[in-house]
Amino acid sequence: MTAERPQGLIQEFEDYLTAGLRLSRQTVATYIRDCRVFLMWAAAQDLAVRSMTTAQVIDFLIARQQEDGLDQRTIAKCISALRSLFHYLVLQGDREDNPATLVELPRASYRVPGVLDLEQIDRLLDSIELDSPLGLRDRALFELIYSCGLRISEAVELSVERVFLAERLIRVHGKGEKERLVPMGEHARHWLVRYLEEARPRLVRGPVSALFLNNRGQKLSRKGMWKRFREISERAGVEAKVHTLRHSFATHLLEGGADLRAVQELLGHADISTTQIYTHVDRDELATHHADFHPRGR
Repeated sequence: MTAERPQGLIQEFEDYLTAGLRLSRQTVATYIRDCRVFLMWAAAQDLAVRSMTTAQVIDFLIARQQEDGLDQRTIAKCISALRSLFHYLVLQGDREDNPATLVELPRASYRVPGVLDLEQIDRLLDSIELDSPLGLRDRALFELIYSCGLRISEAVELSVERVFLAERLIRVHGKGEKERLVPMGEHARHWLVRYLEEARPRLVRGPVSALFLNNRGQKLSRKGMWKRFREISERAGVEAKVHTLRHSFATHLLEGGADLRAVQELLGHADISTTQIYTHVDRDELATHHADFHPRGR
């Protein structure tokens, strides 16, 4: 049986997630990591995965939480990974039931994402030095992330042929192999044109389709992007991460009156509940509105 071969199971399960469910690389990597830890724990406990009970799955989750100090959201992701693993075993005929479906997901304690105001956005982007090809690349890159609300992986995977400057659109390859067209603002278009005309030709070393390149002429990596953003934000005196630009994009759109479903489409969220975390209102602003407009507010 598949379940009796842990190493083979991991490889087959990974193939199923990638080819069968067409999950993103990042999701597959997370699921495989969690399931590999689970199988190692089961082996150490001398437990057979094909006969494991719900109570034993819960024992694993408790042990993992105690040993690694995982938060609720990480535990929820781990449960999702185990549900997929046992579902695969059911499909393969190695089990008749899925014990992980009876494990209750912890309530996610959504934190309001960090957001920059417009002054901070300007200070951050204006602090980028433009006296080198890499500086022009950074300005175009982070302008585009903020203008289009891109995930880090989406910005890294952008190719030149997916940019339509005349139409001010980019074709984004998002989670779950889904594609979407996202409009870019005039600021982003301006810096992208400068990068493509003045900087990218000086960086490119050979046939490469990636839009954003590193100093070796290869596709800029996630790690490289994080490093550059950290340097820029420290220089600007702005505490932020790259993903903060995406959070700011969504929040600024909603504050400006954009429809929630339109923002959902722009962000590439499958579920609108994910977009709703951006509908927060600053507590001080809320108090001001109450004081100004409620008949007994003052």
